[in-house]
Amino acid sequence: MILVTGGTGLVGRHLVSALLKKGCPVRCLVRSTDKAAQILPSGVELVKGDINDSAAATKACKGVDRVFHLVAVIREKGDATFEHINVEGTLNLVIAAGQAGVKHFVHMSALGACDNPRFTYVYSKWRGEETVKQSGLTWTILRPSLIYGSGFNFFDRLMQSMQFSPRPFVPVPGKGGALFQPMFVEDVARCLVKIMENPSMTGKIIEIGGPEHLSYAGMLDLLLERLGEKRYKVYVPMFILRLSVPLLGTFFKDPPVTPVELKQMELNNVTDPRAVENQFGFKPRALRNGLSYLAAPKE
Repeated sequence: MILVTGGTGLVGRHLVSALLKKGCPVRCLVRSTDKAAQILPSGVELVKGDINDSAAATKACKGVDRVFHLVAVIREKGDATFEHINVEGTLNLVIAAGQAGVKHFVHMSALGACDNPRFTYVYSKWRGEETVKQSGLTWTILRPSLIYGSGFNFFDRLMQSMQFSPRPFVPVPGKGGALFQPMFVEDVARCLVKIMENPSMTGKIIEIGGPEHLSYAGMLDLLLERLGEKRYKVYVPMFILRLSVPLLGTFFKDPPVTPVELKQMELNNVTDPRAVENQFGFKPRALRNGLSYLAAPKE
């Protein structure tokens, strides 16, 4: 039995489908079994609860050989903080997995995870990694760069910022030079499956990304091209954004960018462009091809 946490999320849905195609029995820990049943394929065993609930985590891990831990928050909301979910939730699941005798714990972290409290999200991901590494379990940690594909993702945020902006303009933070390595979600799921199939990947932190380093402005150009949108980029100085972005949260429940995300853009989010090809034996798709999941503009 394989347990997937975050099974209804962007990566989780694709991973669950890939595992089922392999003939693997799959269990998911979900907060709402009714909603999960509408999202996930039939044949998935559902356990109601969350990773901060010790009883639910224990029940979910019972009889499990392998865990794919995908649950994380990238935005804090109410009790769903980086500390509570990314750190404490991971610890709770690790304890349950250890008690259940899980043979392999695969933890999805994030490229850029680091021991620097100034960057609160990636710092929480690093602390989650440390919990896994010190657990005594057999583990693998995967650090992907920006993930996109069918399901809510970074490019939905870009489109949201376009909706907030008067035509024909679109804002770009600073000089738009922050680098990313966008990776298609199905390629990420494929890497996770290959980790399961390759014992030599245990005890390793593996960094992955798409086949190209792209700037924020470059990714925006490709998105605009795919959508058939004609926009003029307006480069907004970072000091203005540092003053204005915190105010967005007071006016909108779900703003296009948060102060944490803006801060994160001080760091490039890249690794070796051949990382997937070298470690997993296939070439992930380029962004121009991957964005084909978005509806093409009507003629």
